Amino acid sequence: QVQLVESGGGLVQTGASLRLSCAASGRIFSDYAMAWFRQAPGQEREFVAAIARSGGTTNYADSVKGRFTLSRDNAKMTVYLQMNSLKSEDTAVYYCAADRDMGWNLIRNEIAAYDFWGQGTQVTVSS
Repeated sequence: QVQLVESGGGLVQTGASLRLSCAASGRIFSDYAMAWFRQAPGQEREFVAAIARSGGTTNYADSVKGRFTLSRDNAKMTVYLQMNSLKSEDTAVYYCAADRDMGWNLIRNEIAAYDFWGQGTQVTVSS
């Protein structure tokens, strides 16, 4: 089992940047593909970005492509979501998740694929 703790959220203005971090503990970090999801008030949780165990494969939701960058440092057991050019529609609670059943360079977007979740960090973008 792996424990995940997100940090880096906050209140920013439109066009600003934030970097979210997700620190893992408990197991071998490179055993897990990692992802970020988000949930806005009154809406379902949605996929944001995912990264393979190797760090060599990433995937992004169309809504964040070109603005967000996901990376991982397996030695530090941390994933980072760099969010640039933030928009009001990016306002949500952001959740880090870990998938233990994927191959070295593979990732999945489905919520149900992820086995472990953090508590979330709030991102609010004001116009």
